[in-house]
Amino acid sequence: MWLLYAVPATIGLLVVRMIAPGRHELELDIYVLTLGGIALLAVSSALGDVAPREDESQLEEAMEPEQPEPARIPELERLEREVALATSRDFDLHFRLRPVLREIAESRLERRGVQLDSESPRVRELLGDELWALTAADREPPAYRQAPGLPLADLERTVERLERL
Repeated sequence: MWLLYAVPATIGLLVVRMIAPGRHELELDIYVLTLGGIALLAVSSALGDVAPREDESQLEEAMEPEQPEPARIPELERLEREVALATSRDFDLHFRLRPVLREIAESRLERRGVQLDSESPRVRELLGDELWALTAADREPPAYRQAPGLPLADLERTVERLERL
């Protein structure tokens, strides 16, 4: 495309050479500058095709206010803390997470017509040994408060068992 502009520049050079024949160096300098300008325009146009301009500049983007993060559900944050604590200490497992697990197990078992605290063998069958031992009403509090809690893998199995109820 830039050749279309170079042709009139060349014709202009030839016309000027015929009109004013004694200024060859000046005419040639002007011609070279004109061709250089045309070449620069062609290159900048080609660069615009290769890397199109962004809709917004980086400055405009930096000036825009950041969107606030969506608020987290407080109950979920509390439960996450309880799970983290339950995996570290048996005391927290017994007094923080166990009541939540009992509540969930109780509601899931009620759908099946079974009471959690009944002595029915069906309760132990539905809950499995690990979950039953954890949610049993007569589970003793830990003697040593700093004893390690339930490993995360065991806790995951317990939650999966609850989900299957």
